[in-house]
Amino acid sequence: MRVTSVRDRAGRSDFLRLPYRLHSGDARWTPPLLRERRRFLDPAVNPFFEFGEVELFVAYRDGVPVGRIAALINHRHNELHDPSVGFFGLFDVVDDEAVARRLLEAAADWLRTRGKEAMLGPTNFTVNHESGVLVDGFDREQSFLTPYNPRYYPALLEAAGLTKAMDFCGWHGPVLPEMPASVCRAAQWAARRPSVRVRTVRMGDFAAELRTFRDIYNAAWADNWGFTPMTSRQVTYLTRQLRPVVRPELLVVAEVEGAAAGMALVVPDICVALRAAGGRLTRWGLPVGLLRMRRAARRITHLRVVAGGVRPEHRRLGLDALMYTEMMRTWYRLGYQTFELGPTLEGNLPVIRVADRMATRTRTYRLYHGGI
Repeated sequence: MRVTSVRDRAGRSDFLRLPYRLHSGDARWTPPLLRERRRFLDPAVNPFFEFGEVELFVAYRDGVPVGRIAALINHRHNELHDPSVGFFGLFDVVDDEAVARRLLEAAADWLRTRGKEAMLGPTNFTVNHESGVLVDGFDREQSFLTPYNPRYYPALLEAAGLTKAMDFCGWHGPVLPEMPASVCRAAQWAARRPSVRVRTVRMGDFAAELRTFRDIYNAAWADNWGFTPMTSRQVTYLTRQLRPVVRPELLVVAEVEGAAAGMALVVPDICVALRAAGGRLTRWGLPVGLLRMRRAARRITHLRVVAGGVRPEHRRLGLDALMYTEMMRTWYRLGYQTFELGPTLEGNLPVIRVADRMATRTRTYRLYHGGI
């Protein structure tokens, strides 16, 4: 067995294609579009490379790829939090402790030569994107913008000496005509204020609305563990990923005295369509994957609450309850059947209290930490 840095097109192809070979037999895994994964690793496209460094590694056994990992340095995180911490991500591996250990050692060695003393992960590439290893909730199919992995991943990481750094929670719930009574009471209390209202986004001025979402998101999440504010380019990049599935009715803004104070970003869960495409939009020169994806997209009945938050100065006004009450009515009217919240930091108690009233906690994702 050998672990090598990716230095050429063949190595990059092995790195990109490994998850498809490894997980193709798992019906709960969602194959991402290969074209999008190439763009994700392109420094000219992904804004992470403006403030981050990445080194890719592939493990081979008898010439066959059996694992991969990315070693990451996030300079913005280091400036705001701990300068001694590096990260790993894009971790995929066969069920073999030796392979997993060699991959983690390769990432740790690379980080150590750049002055890092500890490693945190997996993150792809920041905690604003898919982060953590799924440690429970394997009975459900992967949802859009959430991690998924086989059951053996946590054991491999722990056998390599990594320990829990932080858990994230996820919830599933049915779409109902009304929210639970306790949430409705909080929403009614918020709605009594004449200065408060909830509206949908203005697609005619979408660029300005995106800036509003970014500002609220950064303010609402500022005190969360490990958070780094999203840049304008990161928001633009995320928007390009979401734009094909955005429905304006699902994106809401809460206002206080005419100023944006809270927001919620909800999209249809396109994983059913991505699974139909199988990771490729074209096959044999024909748009087979695209056609399958479009047909499957018509059957989407599940929603993903991707992000949300309220500015600190407007908390305790019931804005979150008001937004979710209005959204639930809209989801029901549009015919959606289920929704998913999270991942949410285990220490984010205000969000957890609301989520526990709306849905059932079904998933846990874990970030791991280790000295190097």
